[in-house]
Amino acid sequence: MALARLLAVFTYILKKLNFLDLRVYSLAGFSSEKKFDYQRRYIKFRLTKDARVLDVGSGGEPFPYATYLVDLYPGKTQHRYNELKTNRKPLIQASVEHLPFKRKSIDFAYCAHVLEHVDDPARACEELMRVGKRGYIEVPTRLSDIIFNFTKIPNFHRWYVNRAGNSLIFVEYSDYERRDTRCNEFYQFAHSRYDNPLRRMFRRNKDLITNMFMWDQRFSYYVFSKDGELLSRSTNGI
Repeated sequence: MALARLLAVFTYILKKLNFLDLRVYSLAGFSSEKKFDYQRRYIKFRLTKDARVLDVGSGGEPFPYATYLVDLYPGKTQHRYNELKTNRKPLIQASVEHLPFKRKSIDFAYCAHVLEHVDDPARACEELMRVGKRGYIEVPTRLSDIIFNFTKIPNFHRWYVNRAGNSLIFVEYSDYERRDTRCNEFYQFAHSRYDNPLRRMFRRNKDLITNMFMWDQRFSYYVFSKDGELLSRSTNGI
């Protein structure tokens, strides 16, 4: 309740200061920046033309350099807002927890906005490291989930993820955190077709809103339950 009230007060102040017109921005429609458009501002992928590149959870925005696509849902699903696209690349229906590729057969494994949904993050991480020589993982932060009110959606994001050096730390959302903040305006502003202060802030600071994680050969991970119990960890340590 305290967070919801804080967001409501902030929105009210913005309205009074005439920074935003709620009615205009909420009715104007949405325009999301493509993942690769902002990723290349921060990440140097350094891929050769002959590289075998796997996009895991390719969805409606396949990685432009991908040579193979994997997605668990060929049809409609609440886990993506747009239709599945292949861009004429071979698509395999599979889960990140069970990838049908041989060990280190992929030069680069790209996995964006997938691991926050899975049942077993440890298995997913091990599979990415098994098939890939190096790769890129992107997951939303807890901050973005709360601000954009994704926590209210049932069976959506199961985990929030923190990054510490070469480690990813998965924490299961608690029942207390899974609630409706009763504020959808931040999502509307950030994804509006029209320029506004929140959209500029969001697009200029994507690396704070999302965890952008490059890895080579292996990385470390820790998985905690919503009660704080350590469920699993990587064997290579940190």
